[in-house]
Amino acid sequence: MSVTRETVAKIASLARIRMDEPELDRMVPELNSILGWIEQLGEVDCAGVEPMTAVIPQALRLREDVVDADPLTGGGLRDAVLANAPVAEHGFFGVPKVIE
Repeated sequence: MSVTRETVAKIASLARIRMDEPELDRMVPELNSILGWIEQLGEVDCAGVEPMTAVIPQALRLREDVVDADPLTGGGLRDAVLANAPVAEHGFFGVPKVIE
């Protein structure tokens, strides 16, 4: 795939970027080299490679999800908390629908 000067002008127009003539001419080879690099990445054989989020293995340190039943430190107070709500629906605070 090749980018022309007209394509760069169209992209700049869509992105609302003002570019003069020398800038358009300078961007053509840059965008072509970027697209060439992307095509080169498409040729890489990725079969059997698992996706990863980092180059080193990481494990999440999770704690056990336990509700504390002690009324002083949290948990077990849903009914008491919802008693203060103007509207409670299905065990949650009811809020008005907002559509813009």
